[in-house]
Amino acid sequence: MIIQTRNLTRDFDSLRAVDNLSLNIPEGEIYGFLGPNGSGKSTTIRMICGLLTPTSGEVEALGYTIPREAEKLKARLGYMTQKFSLYQELTVEENLQFLAAIQGVPRREQKARITELCGQFHLEKRRSQLAGTMSGGQKQRLALAAAIVHKPDLLILDEPTSAVDPESRREFWEYLFELAGKGMSILVSTHYMDEAERCHRLAIIRKGSLSAEGEPLKLMENLGARVLLAEGRAEEMIHWRRQLSADPLIPGCTQIGNRLRIMVASEVEEPEAWLTRSFPFLGDLERTRANLEDVFVRATHSEHMEEEQ
Repeated sequence: MIIQTRNLTRDFDSLRAVDNLSLNIPEGEIYGFLGPNGSGKSTTIRMICGLLTPTSGEVEALGYTIPREAEKLKARLGYMTQKFSLYQELTVEENLQFLAAIQGVPRREQKARITELCGQFHLEKRRSQLAGTMSGGQKQRLALAAAIVHKPDLLILDEPTSAVDPESRREFWEYLFELAGKGMSILVSTHYMDEAERCHRLAIIRKGSLSAEGEPLKLMENLGARVLLAEGRAEEMIHWRRQLSADPLIPGCTQIGNRLRIMVASEVEEPEAWLTRSFPFLGDLERTRANLEDVFVRATHSEHMEEEQ
């Protein structure tokens, strides 16, 4: 395991941000963190990196006990945040030179390494461009290059694509798979379902605790609910959704155009008959396959219910 946490807990005064979280993250994979805002993803990542001391529990990353051996971990760790944190007034090359020096890349190797990274992330023609004048996608590529300038064994990304367009996000993930294919282990937190579905394994965090974990496809197959579609007029949808969502046997109900995507708990043996009997206003019902958004809604259902009460 590249990362292990055991009963990891972090309190901020009376707020418990991470609650007895235990994770076993395999080496050589892209492992995803998915959860609502405020679920504890970033706090967990900061503790794994040694940037924040746990209130209780243990963290081990790359065989080092964190935070006691955080300095040893630093040399083998790459870290990228959602906010661009490089120097806006320096050029692409100057930023990479500075990070290479900070991360201990030998001076004789820095030039070749920077040339390699600029080629890998299509920054060769922008080496003399000020970072502050670059587009969001270009800054993202520069930040990723800077995070791996010292060839880390573990790369941790905290919502790295939150400020870029879909095309840039897709391109960014192609880079991540290239890095994983070369043996780098990657931990990435995201809000995007399509990104989470790309991960080899995934943890869904709710209120600082582990709500679901596993391979995305298996999480969808083992949803613990059946998903059905009901069609109606747009003006009816909001009223239907409210009535359906109030039933405890329906952990999720989402409007998609003129359709409702209804999740029915697995203890209901005949969901079509039960829905027709319980909600006679519904028309024809059609079963469909679960997706990762269904898994997310199912895993965080009680939290959303508490927020609406």
